Amino acid sequence: MTEKAMKGPMAKRDPENNIWAHSPAKTEIPDDVIFVDLLRCTGCWTCSLSCMTGNGLPDGRYFVNVRTLGSGEGIDRPSGTWPDLRMSWMPYYTHHCIKCKPRTEAGELPYCVKNCPNKALYYGADAAEKIEAARQRGARIYQLPEWEHGKDGVIYASPDREII
Repeated sequence: MTEKAMKGPMAKRDPENNIWAHSPAKTEIPDDVIFVDLLRCTGCWTCSLSCMTGNGLPDGRYFVNVRTLGSGEGIDRPSGTWPDLRMSWMPYYTHHCIKCKPRTEAGELPYCVKNCPNKALYYGADAAEKIEAARQRGARIYQLPEWEHGKDGVIYASPDREII
């Protein structure tokens, strides 16, 4: 997307002159924060499926979706050309997400966090600790902009290094 197309309050620049359509994360971390470390996410959909079954949602209704970050030409299509292909994933928490309030009030983790096989998701005090560690290693810490209609209190860390 060109700079001209990204003008306005949503356009953000980093020191390397890249333009990002998201908001830097606030420095104050809420107690019920969910942290998503995108370097660890493999797009397995376990977060979505455990949320759906744990919360008794009907088939096909998700509070958490997983976006494929690739070419944009369809699900699970990498960007780049062979042999330099790239693809990653991003759990997207809809505004319907309840962060498993009954579970967290009982001292348990939300279904998505508890069942993530790659330890890409963290909740509460563990999340705050991991956010700080990601900042220290140089990851870009952000939240989705309001126009995405995502859940408040979900903070992401972009991959800060190549996955090999």
